[in-house]
Amino acid sequence: MKAVIDTSSLLSLVRYYLPFDKNSVLFNFIKDKIERGDLIVIDKVHEECSYYSNGLILKGLPYLADKAFLKSSKLPYKTDSLIAPSPSKFLRQVENQFVNTTVRKQRGLSDVEFENQKNEHLEKADMKQIILCLNLIRDHKDLRIVLVSEETQTSNDNKLFKKIPAICKELNIETMTLPELLKEYKDIDVEFK
Repeated sequence: MKAVIDTSSLLSLVRYYLPFDKNSVLFNFIKDKIERGDLIVIDKVHEECSYYSNGLILKGLPYLADKAFLKSSKLPYKTDSLIAPSPSKFLRQVENQFVNTTVRKQRGLSDVEFENQKNEHLEKADMKQIILCLNLIRDHKDLRIVLVSEETQTSNDNKLFKKIPAICKELNIETMTLPELLKEYKDIDVEFK
């Protein structure tokens, strides 16, 4: 299994799990998963980690700021030249299926304004992670690919585009939360006392 992890999941790991990880078992396990490429941190997420909650993620997972570690594990995963497997089909889906039409109507966006916001959204971490998952699924048919996110499918934040789980559901990309991911890993037993 390969898992692409988002910023909110890394933040949850640092905030809610690592404080109880007295012997650094989970800390080292996650480091190993990242180093082996089983847990993928893309460049956009890595960038968010540096300023999200005043850099709390990089403070809690200092190996994500260690240049030698990043170089040896080929991180962060570069997404600047990443495109969806069927680019024109994917763009149509972004315009028609992934947009919150109610929000678009409420905002009264012109076609030009919508196009600008769509292009901006395509460059953000959420969409880059989704596109990476689509490419990994295409290239590794025998491997389970998941996107790890703490987001819920329900849109309650009045954003123009749907959230990760809603988009992934339409694209048949498996999603899971951090607790679900940790439960999947059989080579670690997370136990709180």
